[in-house]
Amino acid sequence: MPQRTSLSDADCAIAQALDVVGDWWTLLIVRDTARGVHRFDALQHELGMSRKVLTERLRMLVDAGVLSRDPYQDRPVRYEYRLTPRGRALLPVLIALQDWGDTWVMGDGETMATAAEASREAARVRALVGTRLPELQLLDYEGVLRDPVAGAPYTVLYCFPGAYARRDAYPPGWAEIPGARGCTLESCTYRDQLAEFTAAGATVHGVSTQRPDEQRAFADAEGLRFPLLSDAELELAAALRLPTFRAAGVSRLKRLTLVVDRDRTVREALYPITDIAASVQAALAAVRR
Repeated sequence: MPQRTSLSDADCAIAQALDVVGDWWTLLIVRDTARGVHRFDALQHELGMSRKVLTERLRMLVDAGVLSRDPYQDRPVRYEYRLTPRGRALLPVLIALQDWGDTWVMGDGETMATAAEASREAARVRALVGTRLPELQLLDYEGVLRDPVAGAPYTVLYCFPGAYARRDAYPPGWAEIPGARGCTLESCTYRDQLAEFTAAGATVHGVSTQRPDEQRAFADAEGLRFPLLSDAELELAAALRLPTFRAAGVSRLKRLTLVVDRDRTVREALYPITDIAASVQAALAAVRR
């Protein structure tokens, strides 16, 4: 095991948490298991670390209850590593670190709901094309768990910062955050062109980190005829490393659109979105292609 000074007796929850995940490899392992990488060889390939170091870190995370070790093959016995409820509770930590890196390390410190076209953040989203969305479920606005990928040939997942039934429900200063405005327009544009998406073989799902009850109130107010899904636990954001920003103490998805096929492969990734109507047309054109 790696040699380090234990902080487990310190009278500080931060120190105690760092005793579990303070090594940088451990958070990268959590990051990749959230992305659907569960087997030893695949983790080693993704992370580029030695087998010895990976074995040590996996053992430590299993002992800490962050990962479970589940057999998937008998002869020889091989295991998969999956996040436990304790491990999934680390996803907001990962997203907060990513947001800080996007804003302060790769950005200029400005709170934004979008990004520059030439930014590394935008390149990261566009690089999702060809990758596979791991199995996960999100609550819909009825409070029912639902796979974000529908059984149709294509699913259009448009991710938005937040939309509310009442104008006074928006966080203070919302209109001043670049890229935050336009969520109602985006949802209503998909609503008005839903028949065209359906005819092209696509299901439309909107995704935000809002609570299901907030989404339901908005959907009822605007007469939406497709589900809104809640990523309040940040599972989708962590699985695809989607960009976020914080407003009113809540991590919120930046505006982007993914076209995913029924095999869960991302076929199109639109980001940044500066023209909402044009982005809806671009998603429809991608489905038709």
